[in-house]
Order: sequence, then structure tokens, then C-alpha cells
Amino acid sequence: MSRRAGDLRGVLKMKAHVVHRMMLAMAFVAVSVVGLSAVTYAQPQPQQTETQQEEAAKGKKPHKVRAQPGQKQNKTPQQPQQHDQQRQDNQQHKAQQQHNEQQLQAQEQQQRNEQQQRNEQQQRNEQQQNSQQRQQSKRLSNHQQQQDNQQHKAQQQHNEQQLQAQEQQQRNEQQQRNEQQQRNEQQQNTQQLQQSKRLSDHQQRQRIEAQQQRLTQYGVYLDQQQRAAEQHAAVLKQQNRLEHYRFQEQYLARLREQQHRIQNTHDYDYDADPYFYTAPIYRYSRGGRSYQTNQYGADLLREAVNYGYEEGFRAAQADRTDGWRSNYKDSYAYRDANYGYSGYYVERDDYHHYFREGFRRGYEDGYGRRERYGSYSDGKGSILQTVLTLILNLQPLR
Repeated sequence: MSRRAGDLRGVLKMKAHVVHRMMLAMAFVAVSVVGLSAVTYAQPQPQQTETQQEEAAKGKKPHKVRAQPGQKQNKTPQQPQQHDQQRQDNQQHKAQQQHNEQQLQAQEQQQRNEQQQRNEQQQRNEQQQNSQQRQQSKRLSNHQQQQDNQQHKAQQQHNEQQLQAQEQQQRNEQQQRNEQQQRNEQQQNTQQLQQSKRLSDHQQRQRIEAQQQRLTQYGVYLDQQQRAAEQHAAVLKQQNRLEHYRFQEQYLARLREQQHRIQNTHDYDYDADPYFYTAPIYRYSRGGRSYQTNQYGADLLREAVNYGYEEGFRAAQADRTDGWRSNYKDSYAYRDANYGYSGYYVERDDYHHYFREGFRRGYEDGYGRRERYGSYSDGKGSILQTVLTLILNLQPLR
């Protein structure tokens, strides 16, 4: 009986020791989780004496161990407080784990958001770069196309200008051939008429006397025109038309040279001049009246038209430079109309008429910068032969 009791006591003692070790392990785990705070609450359970274990096995209440003098008696911790503390530690541990997991999830979510933003920004940058490249490529394409179009237009214009120049050159050459042929025919006709008919001595004397009277009247007229030129020059200065004033001074200088040559012809040999014994071969009309002249008079009328065209072109250039309105009648050279006239062969009014006809056309070409009626280069003007023929309208006598 005593042997069984001893075995039972051994078994209980072993169980008590295992339980004690388990409680210590749980307390250690709790301390490692919650930290040093758990150490304050966790207290080790005191081991039972062998007598207490035997009494417990017999169903008796264990005897209270009295504390030695000067020693405090240890109280056995109550089990419900340990379980509450363990539950609190577990809850804190779970809360800490949840908080850590939430922080981890928040960090991961933030990283994903930042990565997504970087991806979106990179995508926007790539789209913007692609858009800029497309726009730049489009601009380059448009610019290249514009350059190609401009080059094509320039080439077309160049080809058209060359074609027009060739056509104009052909027309000019044809016109020159026609004019040369016409001059040859006129010269032949003139020679035939001159050979077939010659003025009598009486007719020659009448023509010479008319010429001398014309020269006297022309000298008086030139003196009057000199005063008119000075008055017109003062008006040009007042209007601040400097270029036209310069043009008029040059025109008057040419007139003075011309007048000086006329004054030195007192001993003119009329008998040696074929004009005074050559019969008329042309008829022309002016102001509703018909006139006759020979080849020398016709040549002077042609010179009148050409001189007028040249002076009109110069006057127009001066007015355009001065910024003056177009008005060929306002020019002194148009009013005077004497340049190129020596007082011989034709009446002064006839010369004036054809000079002004050429002046008007030269002024229109000069002011409009065109060559509709003739051409002007290197200070020399020349009216077209077709225009000259229409202006003079010389009809050969039959």
C-alpha cells in the first residue's frame, strides 16, 4: 500500500513539474512578444513541498507554511489574473501584427501608386515626344512641300519668261526685218520720185524765202520761251520738285546748244541742200488740214516723234521720283516741244504736234515703268516703228 502511494506521489510530482515548465515557457513567450512590460506581471509559481503534494494526493488540504521570522511569506499568484494578462498580451500582439500588416500594405500600396504614377508620367512623356516628333515631321514635310512648290512655280515662271523673251525677240526681229524692208521700199520710191520730178528755179526760190522767214520767226519764239522756262523753274522750286527741276535744266541746256548751232548758220548754202529742190512725195494731215513734204521733211517729223518719246520718258521718271502725280501736260518740255527742231524743212507747229504725240506716249511708259510704245535704255529712247507709222500716217503721193 505504501509502495503504491509512493508511486502515486512520484507521478504527481512529475506532472506538477511538467505543468510548472509549461507555465514558465508560456511566460517566456509572452515576455518576448510584449517586451519587458510582461516581466513585471509574470511571476514563477512556487514548487510544492512533498508534504503538500502527498496531502493533495490524499485529498487533504495542504498545510500552510509559516514564514520564518524575518521572512515574508510568498503568496501564490492567482490563475485568473495570469490568464487575463495573457489575453491582453495576445490582443496587443495581434493588434501590433495588424498594425504592422496595415503599414506594410500601406507602403506596398504607396509603392504601387508611385510606380503607376511613374509609368503614367513616362507614358505621357512618350506620347508628348511622339506628338512633337509627328508635328515636327509634319512641319518639315509642309516646309519641304512649300519649297518644292515655290521651286516649281519659280521654274514655271522662269520657263514662261524665257518663252516670252524668245517670242519677243522673234517679234522684234520680224519687226526689224519689216521696218528695214519698208525703209528700203521708201528709199527706192523716194529716189524714183526725185529722179522723175525736180522743182523749178522759181519754186526753189519760193521755198528758200519761206525758210528764211521761218528762221526769223523761230528766233523770236525762242527768246519768248526762255522767259517762260525761267518762270516754270521757279514754280518747280516752290513745289519742291527737285528731280523735275533738274530735268528741266538739262532740257534747257540742250536747247541752248541747239540754238547756238542755228545762230551760226547765217551763210547757209541753200542751193546745196536737196530739200529745196526736191518735190514733195508724202501727204499728211493735222488739225483737219492736209500738208505735203518730201523725204527730208518726213524724216524730220519722224525725229520729232522720237525726241518727244525720249523727253517724255525722262520727265515721267523725274515726276515719279518726286512722288508727283502723273501729268505730262504739266511739264515745260511738253509745252515747249522745240528740242530737235532747227527751224528747217517743216513748220514749227507741225514739229510741235508730232513731238507732243511722242512725248505723251513716252511719259506713259516712263511713269508706268513699261515699254508699251517704245523702249528706253542708257538715256536713249526709241518709239516702235508701228506706233510711229500710225502717228505720222504718211501717204505717198501718186
